[in-house]
Amino acid sequence: MEFNVSSGHPEKQKTACCVVGIFEKRKLSLAARRLDEVCQGSLSNFLQGGDLTGKEGQCALLYNLPHLSCERVLLVGCGLEKAFKENTFRKAIQTAVQKLMANNIKEATFTLPELVVKDRLTDWKLSYAVQVICDTLYTFDSLKTKKNNSSRLKRMTLMVRGRQELSLASKAIQKGQAIAQGVALAKTLGNMPANLCTPTYLGEEAQKLCRDHPHMRCTILNEPDIQKLKMGAFLSVTKGSHEPPKLITVEYGTDKKDQPPIVLVGKGITFDSGGISLKPDEGMDEMKFDMCGAASVLGAILAAKTLNLPLKIIGIIPTCENLPGGSASRPGDIVTSFSGQTIEILNTDAEGRLILCDALSYSAQFKPDVVIDIATLTGACVVALGKHASGLFSNSEPLAKELVSAGKCRGDRAWQLPLWEDYSTQLDSNFADLANVGGREAGAITAACFLSRFTQKLKWAHLDIAGTAWLRGKEKGATGRPVPLLVAYLLNRCKKEE
Repeated sequence: MEFNVSSGHPEKQKTACCVVGIFEKRKLSLAARRLDEVCQGSLSNFLQGGDLTGKEGQCALLYNLPHLSCERVLLVGCGLEKAFKENTFRKAIQTAVQKLMANNIKEATFTLPELVVKDRLTDWKLSYAVQVICDTLYTFDSLKTKKNNSSRLKRMTLMVRGRQELSLASKAIQKGQAIAQGVALAKTLGNMPANLCTPTYLGEEAQKLCRDHPHMRCTILNEPDIQKLKMGAFLSVTKGSHEPPKLITVEYGTDKKDQPPIVLVGKGITFDSGGISLKPDEGMDEMKFDMCGAASVLGAILAAKTLNLPLKIIGIIPTCENLPGGSASRPGDIVTSFSGQTIEILNTDAEGRLILCDALSYSAQFKPDVVIDIATLTGACVVALGKHASGLFSNSEPLAKELVSAGKCRGDRAWQLPLWEDYSTQLDSNFADLANVGGREAGAITAACFLSRFTQKLKWAHLDIAGTAWLRGKEKGATGRPVPLLVAYLLNRCKKEE
């Protein structure tokens, strides 16, 4: 996808389609007014017909308007002008791109970045527009025998109000494209079936990411290495599978030896049957998405690499399958974690926290500034927050606020939930230091409390993305979240370093 930026007049743009915004009550945006003046009121006359009022999700494609250089004009509903914020800006872009694709239009000029978005500057509007356009265009058809590329947009020109804003454009577009590339990688890994996207495959993708970069390194520990480390919690999950587990470490910014790293830990269960605590068959095909935390770590590091961020970032991915079998862990088994704490496994379907706890303990050796784990951890988080926000838990209030702010900036919201000691007592065990589940009540919170037992000496945050990592039903597929949140956090850290 090729992106350009222009500050010219919309009526003079020689383009296959000029996209302009219409607010509710048929109010024309600035660009739409200019077009309307030149084409002698054709837009106003069309709106008077009542086919489009400017509500969100509405659009209309007009052809052969007089005195314009463009072949078509696409009117996009933007809702109430005073309520035009990040979310409505995103919806307007998505609506426009989908309409362009449906009409097989290969090139277009977008005036939407000219619109005033409350509390957002041109840099944000351009980068976010690129992110949303690329995300809307994403398809996963690599495993289909017939691929349809006929409706692909090839080139997009984004318009800004003044020439002085053009200096921001190059960096803003690069930022948006880098985030979009990271999201696309996370989506693709998540969408791949578990028979192809195995722990070994994830390791190969991590190695590919580091290849030919002078300041990146990938280390992969195999099962004998993990056994030597005495990661009993991690190994308990993989016992029922024939696929060997991997502990993948990706280091970015290896030249910054004195800089404390930001550590990202991603849950990489490439298929989760629930183990002996077998899941119901409905929706079990979606358990290939249980490695979306791992995918988001690789996606965020890809974006950091593309932007050449001046940070030290370490990605840690414990990855394996959770399957039933003759050697699989049983409810009631007790294992010893890497930290030395013993864990009673009451439910083998609460496996994500078992691989994460060992990875979190392992992260301490890197002397991190912060540790953020990302995991499709609990169905309880889906019940609490649905598909709109990831659950956020942290033992550092400043870190939690930074992550919430980063998510809001990129349309990838998180909502902080409590991490009180009151909940931790639900994990008490009669036979071990703690149990891996704490009952039905507050399941997302007790899962986070479990992880907190292994991060007491770390500045740590946990993102439960069970509701946001993929969509169900007709739109089934990985979302790439929370890559935008993570990259926004990393970009903000760069500003701090400066």
